[in-house]
Amino acid sequence: MEYIPDRYSSAENGFTYPSSQMIYPAPLRPGDRIAITAPSSGVNPEYHHLLHRTRDYLEQAGYEVTLGKSIWTNDKCVSLPKAERAAELQTFLLDEQVKAIIPPWGGEFLMELLPLLDWDRIRQQPPTWILGFSDISTLTFVYTLQTGYASAHGPGAVDISGSDDSTTAKWQEMLTALAGQQVEQRSSSHHQTVSDRSRPGYNLDTPTDWHILGQEDQPNTSLQFSGRLIGGCMDVITPLIGTSWAPVNEFIEHYGASDGMIWYLESCEMNAGDIYRHLWQMDQAGWFRHARGILIGRPAGYSALGNFELTDALQQVFGDLEIPVVYGMDIGHIPPQLTLVNGASAVVNVRSGQGTIVQTLD
Repeated sequence: MEYIPDRYSSAENGFTYPSSQMIYPAPLRPGDRIAITAPSSGVNPEYHHLLHRTRDYLEQAGYEVTLGKSIWTNDKCVSLPKAERAAELQTFLLDEQVKAIIPPWGGEFLMELLPLLDWDRIRQQPPTWILGFSDISTLTFVYTLQTGYASAHGPGAVDISGSDDSTTAKWQEMLTALAGQQVEQRSSSHHQTVSDRSRPGYNLDTPTDWHILGQEDQPNTSLQFSGRLIGGCMDVITPLIGTSWAPVNEFIEHYGASDGMIWYLESCEMNAGDIYRHLWQMDQAGWFRHARGILIGRPAGYSALGNFELTDALQQVFGDLEIPVVYGMDIGHIPPQLTLVNGASAVVNVRSGQGTIVQTLD
């Protein structure tokens, strides 16, 4: 999609999206520059070898790599003081030679950068691919909502270089896709239950099943729905409700009133009660208006609340709304994970515990 400048007023005064269609960053090509910066948590010395591994991997794939100062340190859950993190991130966002930004991993407090970024200047720049998950979805979520530019929820920099499984590897196909191109991703055959960063790759030891809520006792059931993707990690995007950084209702009215929306959501360190409260708040804020379907990733750090389970939380919210839900998906903290593009059109198919997502950059 062609970049259209100068169609915004400031977020504080309200804005209009620059196009009736999503605007996608230019597809990555050999020779393009990728910046690795840590707008949330940095990397402790014992894991610096992962950063070197990622740089070597990306350079061997034909990309130029710029390593930010922020990635090498971590203290009190952040890489650097917020002003320094924001300055480095904005430098990369405003540098037209940087075609993609891939943080090493997530963290805790990326939200404190949002008021420090010059969003008016960012909106005047051509879009940049941003790829990540966990706390990085604070950035990808807000970046898309504030600009109408697509962003990607998927593996971090230390993940893309450490695994050759076909699910993780799709990040590159998604970020190199041409406008209008379709990219199909399939459910993994197995996922990892125990992490070991001392060696590359994942220990994919547990069979993957995509479950259709309410039809768990019908193993041969199937489901299909379509819409535009939006979402992220519930732990960090739900606190944005009521702030100026998350104009979700404006976004879904603009892009989802006709096409419908598909929400993808993951969680970390939340029990079933926490998940219910977060989903309830999202519903009360109107975020599920025009939703055609909900995709729920495997919850990390999860526990039931007494006999109240994840399925109870999902039924409490989406049962009344009659929105189809698929859970146990390859999204989030339990790898491997899909690469999902905020704003892309998607068709979801699930049958007998396996499924596909076909995304179109239109």
